Amino acid sequence: MTSALLSLVLLAALAGPIVQRLLRHPGFVTGRDGRLSTSTTLALAWTVILVWLLLATLGYGLTAGGGPDWFQGPDGPLSSLTTVYLPLLGGPYAALIAAKAVVGMRVERGSLAKPAPKGTERRPVHDLISNDGGRTDLVDLQYVALSAVTMLYVVAFFLTDVGGGLPKLPAEMWALTGAPAGAYLLNKLAVRGTPVITRVSSTDGLLTIEGGGFGEAPQIELDGTPLPTTLTPTGTLTTPLPPASPPTFTVVVTTRGLRSDPSPYPPTP
Repeated sequence: MTSALLSLVLLAALAGPIVQRLLRHPGFVTGRDGRLSTSTTLALAWTVILVWLLLATLGYGLTAGGGPDWFQGPDGPLSSLTTVYLPLLGGPYAALIAAKAVVGMRVERGSLAKPAPKGTERRPVHDLISNDGGRTDLVDLQYVALSAVTMLYVVAFFLTDVGGGLPKLPAEMWALTGAPAGAYLLNKLAVRGTPVITRVSSTDGLLTIEGGGFGEAPQIELDGTPLPTTLTPTGTLTTPLPPASPPTFTVVVTTRGLRSDPSPYPPTP
């Protein structure tokens, strides 16, 4: 019991400062759009848990375990490190690196756009299981849910027997993070990029829309009314404002059957 309580104190000492730092400066775990990054957050969480397991096991071995000899042997407290725990960590990191590469290439090609961060508001946990439009994504949800269950499983089993070292989990346990991470990455590759509006401006009766993911034949809608749309060489959209257009209105861009989130004009402060 004492070992479990001390291990929990160690976990709080590790995770507490990290959480406080991220609450004040969340840029480390946010994407280009200022929302929480699913792949980065899960990779960081697994890193904290693995570091905690190793430090707690080291502390127990050098105190109650009797010293360096406690770590020896094929069935020692760290015997499952390379067969179970490093693969558990590898899945989330592979998804993190690959997802960053995929998103970066799609943004560079113009097939995907990330809206600019909106001020300094708190990033809700819902960001972890939602797409760029804020709607819950089933693939992201399963990745987060299975990863969270696996983390709780590892932590609970370790606390029940700190003296046993790293919990002797089945070697196939890595699939609970590897398979969801693979599905998460495939989703990044397969999903069609929804058009994203990052800025709406008007000059001399000409409405200009900046963003990305507009495709080859985009359509501007002003309060639900389609307008003649021109795609400029720089990737922006323009259309003449109707003579009787109201002073405030909502703009939507549709392309390939996909609709952007409505963007008000003038922009909300």
